[in-house]
Amino acid sequence: MELPAADKTTKGVCEIWLTSEDTGAYGRDIGTNLPTLLWKLVELIPEGAMLRLGMTNPPYILEHLEEMAKMCNHPRVYAFLHIPVQSTSDTILMEMKREYCMAEFKRVVNFLKEKVPGITIATDITCGFPGDTDQDFQETVKLIEEYKFPSLFINQFYPRPGTPAAKMEQVPAQVKKQRMKDLSWVFHSYNPYDHKIGERQQVLVIEESFDSKFYVAHNQFYEQVLVPKHPSLMGKMVKVDIYESGKHFMKRQPVSDAKVYMPSISKPLAKGEVSGLTEEFKNRCGNHLSSLSHTSAAIDRDSVSSRTVPQMQRLQENCTLEISVDLALLALLFVFFVKVFN
Repeated sequence: MELPAADKTTKGVCEIWLTSEDTGAYGRDIGTNLPTLLWKLVELIPEGAMLRLGMTNPPYILEHLEEMAKMCNHPRVYAFLHIPVQSTSDTILMEMKREYCMAEFKRVVNFLKEKVPGITIATDITCGFPGDTDQDFQETVKLIEEYKFPSLFINQFYPRPGTPAAKMEQVPAQVKKQRMKDLSWVFHSYNPYDHKIGERQQVLVIEESFDSKFYVAHNQFYEQVLVPKHPSLMGKMVKVDIYESGKHFMKRQPVSDAKVYMPSISKPLAKGEVSGLTEEFKNRCGNHLSSLSHTSAAIDRDSVSSRTVPQMQRLQENCTLEISVDLALLALLFVFFVKVFN
């Protein structure tokens, strides 16, 4: 199996995402499976780089629970999984054609939380699928309160024309909106990172924050950590002390005497820079841009001395054209009025 992961890490890539519509279903059509792929990948990923697994539905991960737990405990794999639940009602899950029941979802989550201490489980909830009763919704609320998912995606159901669900009796829009508000309130009623204040953890610094005030790093559990904007930290694995937490982040200060890991042999790519380009291609592009620059400069010098005459010629041509158009319009108006009054 030929994988580009090792090549990417030599070009400044320090975080690899493995993603698809359902990552857990990988290999079912080609005689292999996700754990086999993951074990080959981690052999190629150097120390200091990390692998993030994408979304997987419960039916497929159930087949490989033991192996997935081992993989999430690997030092170069984030202890993070996105496992959608959508609804706590088995009836609704059946109507959604989800191919799993609530007991199977809980089995997956409970097993991973036991075997991978501290693992981050993200999930999805769909509010207002046809047939979703008030009792069903209250069970969904209890699930959020029980597991306190640190990452929760709340979606409102909208019927898509032509689908079986669109022909079913719909939950009133105001009910769906209220349920979304109630779920959002429950989600924001707890802070998942408060107990981590005072901890020392190792994080991988990967990008700039949206407000440009911090660098964003991820710890072993793919939790977002904000660190000071020291250019020397970008793309590196560093030890930090947490001193503050919010709903979606933690703030940390780098440990001054800690070892810093650089996962690749080259510096991280600058913002907007493209990975995977060969030196020959870069040189060819550079020479082309250089020749364009010289040509443009020569044109600018020539145009300075001969700019006035062409500009005067264009001005005269424009004036002549405008006068011609105006005369043509006047002629048409004259003909129109003559016909009207005759």
